[in-house]
Amino acid sequence: MTTRQGGVSKAPWNELNLGLLSGDKVSDVQQNRALVDQALGVPAVYMRQVHGTHGVAVTPSTPPNTEADVAWTTQAGVAFAIMAADCLPILVCHPTVKWVAGAHAGWRGLAGQEGHGVVETLAHSAKAHGLAPQDCMVWLGPCIGPTAFEVGEDVFAAFGSLLEKTDKPANLFVKTSPTKYMANLAGLARERLKLAGFGTVHGNDSSLPWCTYRQEALYHSHRRDAVAKGGSGRMAAYIWITA
Repeated sequence: MTTRQGGVSKAPWNELNLGLLSGDKVSDVQQNRALVDQALGVPAVYMRQVHGTHGVAVTPSTPPNTEADVAWTTQAGVAFAIMAADCLPILVCHPTVKWVAGAHAGWRGLAGQEGHGVVETLAHSAKAHGLAPQDCMVWLGPCIGPTAFEVGEDVFAAFGSLLEKTDKPANLFVKTSPTKYMANLAGLARERLKLAGFGTVHGNDSSLPWCTYRQEALYHSHRRDAVAKGGSGRMAAYIWITA
């Protein structure tokens, strides 16, 4: 997972901005991506994320900007990027089988439609490869935290079916006014992963160090910077098979 540090972009995208559609100089973003490729040791595929639930299999020949918010691969030598600047990157692997996957989880993709969101797409991919979700390992990257993510009734309603099934609804939405809530995006993801059968989840525990909005020196945040500073960079989480 990248931070905002270590690249060539100028303010307000400084320094390591990986988003071509962020308003930053294209040449700077391309140079930043080249720096990341060098660090990874494998080329990375960047998809066009649309806050949906569609997934694709990634190979070395997958075209850049393929539309998808979920991806997986069984091939070594290619990484794929899950872009984020407040949304939640979810990375998944199996400890013995060569299959890795990832998802871009904003609230829309996480809630999905009729109970099917990006987490369910991940689970479907695992099962399609003969794997049980409970045998897989999950890592959650940084995202906007529960002290910064104010949402309206539409977001609360989108997770209605999840709230009926979880035993910790008070931790997921905290009402701040008749029509507003503070939402716990990483917490919602953990509950959704649990319901989908994923048993081992590491990373973002909804604490302050993981909050993209509050940790300004370390993370890009679209909600914090896009309007106030005239632009926000993008980070990325990567996953790949080494051999």
